[in-house]
Amino acid sequence: MPAIGTRRVDWYFDFISPYAWLQAERLQELPPGVDLACKPVLFAGLLDHWGQLGPAEIEPKRSFTYRFALWRAARLGLPFRAPSAHPFNPLRLLRLAIVLGCERSRMLRLFRFVWSEGKRPDDDADWAGLIAELGVLDADARVAAPEVKAQLRSHTTQAIARGVFGVPTLLIDDQLFWGVDATDMALDYLAGDPLFETAEMHRVERLPRSAERPGKAR
Repeated sequence: MPAIGTRRVDWYFDFISPYAWLQAERLQELPPGVDLACKPVLFAGLLDHWGQLGPAEIEPKRSFTYRFALWRAARLGLPFRAPSAHPFNPLRLLRLAIVLGCERSRMLRLFRFVWSEGKRPDDDADWAGLIAELGVLDADARVAAPEVKAQLRSHTTQAIARGVFGVPTLLIDDQLFWGVDATDMALDYLAGDPLFETAEMHRVERLPRSAERPGKAR
């Protein structure tokens, strides 16, 4: 493994995900010197490609997702307020992230707009308040610019090509760490935990199937 100080970490996320917000609040735990690249993606695009439903599209899972986010936020001492409706259209916020240069502290501010303040980018009043606070001039024109749209598509296409199937995902070397529950796993990997080089870890990475649900093989 490369030395910690030279590590590149790509972080794929969508503001629609409370799990991505919870992970965003922990990114300050990454080791010093790690080169973090924040890459907004359209979660719906990942779902469409891999043939999955999102958590909010499965009713019992939807309820659990919000309950878990509230519980986990409380455990972390974070203010939590769900938006007035969910899922919402995240495109404005994803494109705004690109306009803002995808800088980590600004991404965290956008996450808190949704999950700490309960606001939505597809609500015009909420959006106007956020833009005024950030002082982004000509925001609507800038988020609609062809090059901004193209960059979001590129991030999403790149994520799919690298095997990213959900958000949040941390990609380190060629290893995917998916979901807020994998945050500690990613930190251990960055710290050089020898578990990741064991024979059993390499074996389970290539574990064969012994059964398939009809029509579900990919």
